[in-house]
Amino acid sequence: MKMQEAWFYEEYGPKEVLKLGILPIPTPQHNQLLVQVHAAALNPIDVKRRQSPIFPSDFPAVPGCDMAGVVIGKGVDVTKFDIGDEVYGNIQDFNNGEKPKQLGTLAQFIVVEESLVSRKPKCLSFEEAASLPLALQTAIEGFTTAGFKKGQTIFVVGGAGGVGTLVVQLAKHFYGASYVVASCSTPKLEFVKQLGADKVVDYTKTKYEDIEEKFDFLYDTIGDCKKSFVVAKNDGAIVDITWPPSHPRAVYSSLTVSGESLEKLRPYLECKKLKPEIDPTGPYHFNDVIEAFRYLETGRARGKVVVSCFPLVDPHSPILSRVNSKIGVNGLSEDIYMK
Repeated sequence: MKMQEAWFYEEYGPKEVLKLGILPIPTPQHNQLLVQVHAAALNPIDVKRRQSPIFPSDFPAVPGCDMAGVVIGKGVDVTKFDIGDEVYGNIQDFNNGEKPKQLGTLAQFIVVEESLVSRKPKCLSFEEAASLPLALQTAIEGFTTAGFKKGQTIFVVGGAGGVGTLVVQLAKHFYGASYVVASCSTPKLEFVKQLGADKVVDYTKTKYEDIEEKFDFLYDTIGDCKKSFVVAKNDGAIVDITWPPSHPRAVYSSLTVSGESLEKLRPYLECKKLKPEIDPTGPYHFNDVIEAFRYLETGRARGKVVVSCFPLVDPHSPILSRVNSKIGVNGLSEDIYMK
């Protein structure tokens, strides 16, 4: 049995339940790619899944949705990608009615359906690419949910966060907003301004009710719409990406997971109108995943928390020859793991 290093947990709980150990290398099924992970990003959903069974999964469970890496194997029905392609994507589709993959992206090797990934833009590092998928797909879905139209105005709550940084940029450069205002804390004001916001509000000094302007679209990325709703016009759209929304007018927005959504934004990434933002405390080393989660859970991240320096294996190494073919429905072997 071919083995790999991975972070996993065998019970729900705080970050301390995570352990670095050995798991089988999965084998791609007919429509899947086997990807050697070079970088991954952490998301709040990884924390929530680890803390409680919101999406029940089998143990041991490997956290992680976002990744960027290199294709080193593929199923017989794969048509879009070849061995050696650099790809990135969100491998977990929580809306498909199935259990999440047991093997998330905090592992040396993962399997993922080819429909969920896209070719990595050459202008992006693996770390930059890994920071994008889930947050970018979430950001896009919010605009779709709101029915946002070119020329409308938008107020972004949490403009410095992983999703917020992308919402600000998308509003300005992709959706054609006429006026973009975002909120953040004092140290991040200039950072959010540089993303393209026309105006930045310091939420530590200004209350929502003191903002005289009203907006066509309130995009709340932090779940504060029980207070922030006042900046929306009476007929304005209010979207909250946290569940449940904290105001009755707010509509919850999740995400559509697909490689196609990433591919549509390739031109904007390549011309750098849309820029990944990695928190300056990172990227964190693969060995420091617990510290990375500790920082993520403070809620102070600026952009995305990224993990890099994965242990890499030569694709021609004997360890990857005839990888385990006795796989279960979630991509791990039935003989699940070794300590």
